[in-house]
Amino acid sequence: MQERMDNEERGYWRWSKSDFFPEESFQSFGSYRAALSRTCSRFKNRLVSRSDDENERFELKKQSEHEMKRCLTWWDLVWFGFGSVIGAGIFVLTGQEAHEQAGPAIVLSYVVSGLSAMLSVFCYTEFAVEIPVAGGSFAYLRIELGDFAAFITAGNILLESIVGTAAVARAWTSYFATLLNRSPNALRIKTDLSSGFNLLDPIAVVVIAASTTIASISTRKTSLLNWIASAINTLVIFFVIIAGFIHADTSNLTPFLPYGPEGVFRAAAVVYFAYGGFDSIATMAEETKNPSRDIPIGLLGSMSIITVIYCLMALSLSMMQKYTYIDPNAAYSVAFQSVGMKWGKYLVALGALKGMTTVLLVGALGQARYVTHIARTHMIPPIFALVHPKTGTPINANLLVSIPSALIAFFSGLDVLASLLSISTLFIFTMMPIALLVRRYYVRQVTPRFHLLKLIICLLFVVASSMGTSAYWGMQLKGSWIGYTITVPFWFLGTLGIVFFVPQQRTPKVWGVPLVPWIPCLSIATNIFLMGSLGAMAFVRFGVCTLAMLLYYFLLGLHATFDMAHQQIVPRS
Repeated sequence: MQERMDNEERGYWRWSKSDFFPEESFQSFGSYRAALSRTCSRFKNRLVSRSDDENERFELKKQSEHEMKRCLTWWDLVWFGFGSVIGAGIFVLTGQEAHEQAGPAIVLSYVVSGLSAMLSVFCYTEFAVEIPVAGGSFAYLRIELGDFAAFITAGNILLESIVGTAAVARAWTSYFATLLNRSPNALRIKTDLSSGFNLLDPIAVVVIAASTTIASISTRKTSLLNWIASAINTLVIFFVIIAGFIHADTSNLTPFLPYGPEGVFRAAAVVYFAYGGFDSIATMAEETKNPSRDIPIGLLGSMSIITVIYCLMALSLSMMQKYTYIDPNAAYSVAFQSVGMKWGKYLVALGALKGMTTVLLVGALGQARYVTHIARTHMIPPIFALVHPKTGTPINANLLVSIPSALIAFFSGLDVLASLLSISTLFIFTMMPIALLVRRYYVRQVTPRFHLLKLIICLLFVVASSMGTSAYWGMQLKGSWIGYTITVPFWFLGTLGIVFFVPQQRTPKVWGVPLVPWIPCLSIATNIFLMGSLGAMAFVRFGVCTLAMLLYYFLLGLHATFDMAHQQIVPRS
């Protein structure tokens, strides 16, 4: 009671040094220098340190000072699934990848990425039911793989959140221009900057600001608004599919594989972004009334329907217009115009705008909850963990994502953002099934060391063989299958090793992934394979971002989390 009264006296809006850096390591230059001198020993400590379910669910929540409101049901989560996913990828990236990478075989790209996404959904669902907290994959990895692995994931979550929001906001402007019967870039400001950064987008900034404001006011009201907008968008989707098949020309499907199988997988790696929003549902667990029932329905139900919708929409686009004529920026609107349905392009553009608006709304909710839980651990300043006492929402966390997103959206083109976003998403989704296998087969102070060693060896076989398969595919040695006869059997060897030689140590209490370890191991393989299908520049950008993350970690994050774990915190004034 006294703690709550103190929090109310301090108020929500405060910006003192102790709110940003309350840890002992940052109280003076001398203490910071002493902390830096112990970097190696602290890193060893955090590398092997792991959290637990109780700490993530109860202790860390105290850092937010106020509770989030439990106001969501399975119905809300299903529509959050629709709102967070449909609109971003199908309306934004389908045309781009069909035109440049896959041709009519873009439908196969959606099948491949949809299969991989469903495997990841299974893993997320088990974790979200067992550990219903706002941190999503970050919290799950902190428990199973430790503090350092969680930090790398946290950095990629923030990168995914910021870049993803910027990409959708840029696409929103393109469709708004089409709705006004103008070219997709007509509302952007042309400059002499380098290609990919030379079209400034002030409208994208306004859209991000509006969605952030709405998400900060109320979770329940945002859910209602998302439900209405998603329902309207669903009607538009049915129109696109039905009208697309009515005006279909099967000759547009020839050649079906103009860029070869390589193009299908390169496109699949990029359109995987279209499925990335589902992880937002897992972050809503803290605000869900009955997580054990509602989350499986929300995640598995929405994603199953969405995968079918994506494939049908991609096929209808490919049959309406030759892939060489598909507009990369506003594919569906221009396609309907090409078959004489000029009025149809306005309806499609309006539906796309509604879809992308809900993506931004639900994204703002999910991203802020990721940030909130990351801040609870002090990996970023704990002021971003605060929940507003009246709205029950983490407004500071919303601002942390929206401000850099707006700056990136103002300058960067969609093609620059998409590949960086996909590799970040795929990295996170690769870590999740690894964490699930660790959860099922290893329990601290229970599992014998010998069994742990066997699990590690088997996982190394699975990961290394998956990387080998992806690398061999990337070498593009046409007609040569020798490499696969080595890498694929090694994957089976690693998976079978877990089946026969590593006993399960834990059984899910409510809902669990079926066919363990096959589904998690297949998820690892597909995610790594799709990651390897991305271009070299995506890895260069990913590497640069990772180096920046590590620099931050060793200068600030490591010492803040060490102090937090050892309770070396100066009380906030």
